[in-house]
Amino acid sequence: MQKYLDKLYIAMVGLPARGKSTVASKLKEGLKKENIKVRIFNNGDLRRKLLSRNSSKPDFYNPENKENARLRENIALINIENARKYLHNNGQVAILDATNVSLKRRSKIQSMLCEHPVLFVECINEDEEILKASITKKTEQPEFSRLNFQNAFESFEKRIFYYEHIAQHLDEERNYYILDSLNNQILKEKITENIFCNIQIRDLLVSDWVKNLFLVRHGESHFNLESRIGGDPELTPNGWSQAEALAGHFQNSNIPYIYTSTKKRTIQTAQPITRMQKNAKLLELKEFNEIDAGICECMSYEEIRKNMPQIFHARTCDKYNYIYPQGEGYVTLKERVDRGLKKAIYLSGIATYIMIIGHQAVNRMILAHFLYRRREDVPYIYTPQDRYFHIISTQSKKLFELKKY
Repeated sequence: MQKYLDKLYIAMVGLPARGKSTVASKLKEGLKKENIKVRIFNNGDLRRKLLSRNSSKPDFYNPENKENARLRENIALINIENARKYLHNNGQVAILDATNVSLKRRSKIQSMLCEHPVLFVECINEDEEILKASITKKTEQPEFSRLNFQNAFESFEKRIFYYEHIAQHLDEERNYYILDSLNNQILKEKITENIFCNIQIRDLLVSDWVKNLFLVRHGESHFNLESRIGGDPELTPNGWSQAEALAGHFQNSNIPYIYTSTKKRTIQTAQPITRMQKNAKLLELKEFNEIDAGICECMSYEEIRKNMPQIFHARTCDKYNYIYPQGEGYVTLKERVDRGLKKAIYLSGIATYIMIIGHQAVNRMILAHFLYRRREDVPYIYTPQDRYFHIISTQSKKLFELKKY
């Protein structure tokens, strides 16, 4: 049978809470920007629509339960058929968003959708901290509304346990990418057919995807007035005024995720903003803590110059690579800030807006991630406290602007 070169099935693969739906949505949005007709067929959405009883209980996913296995298979077959009909008409790319972790299910997909190529995309993420946060996010879905948090969390973990018993990684399939969905890194690939828009798909898989990131530096702290570094000071009255002004500026923006460090000054800056949002979640990430100045922590630059001239001058000569004794430097800060940024983007999923409230050095590292600045210039990036950065970074649009509030 002749296969059309402008049609494609994409089948997501992976255990629950590994970022499949986020990747599927990114593929859909990116391909639509290329004027490609694309649609997602999500098994979970169809399950919740068709089944009147609560299918959130873990036993529904027990492979030994024949009746429930039959129901899940029927749902999968309906979506496979819906995807086939979509491409038979005027659709170009149909994305099957489901676990599809068993070899049996994937063989069924390939046999039923044989008129066009099938590209499998497996999402892998075994970071325990991220997985816990992802499951926590899943427990907020309406299907878990009757359960307390602990019971909902354990229920979802049991669901994953059942899927793990039938899971097999991609290997025998004709076309696939295995993706580290946290770091946007392709770990393994095999392409044996002409895949429609494969270049665009591959680029989307490995790209950070930020629709609207508001990068804010915390409001004025008591240490800012004294030119002291590090520590855990609180905001000054002026700092609180800055936070309130930010809250008013963003009150109509509908920001679902606001990330801070674990330090008081970023959390306090976030509190008025969170309060004026409808359903904002405030998440503290230790990766966004300010650079650790080691033995110089809480000192002023003038005190360091007078009392530790060797440290002051060594850092002046190479500010990016210098590491404070018993502390950090920009060069060691990069890895954890990059991880924090990856974590924030991953946990935000398909959110249109996210906000990060950080510190001077931390925000410089985040800005450098998007600006690709020379390493030696990073410690000098301008990060004012009375403005914020608005960043868009997608396949089709790059925007970077410093805005007043």
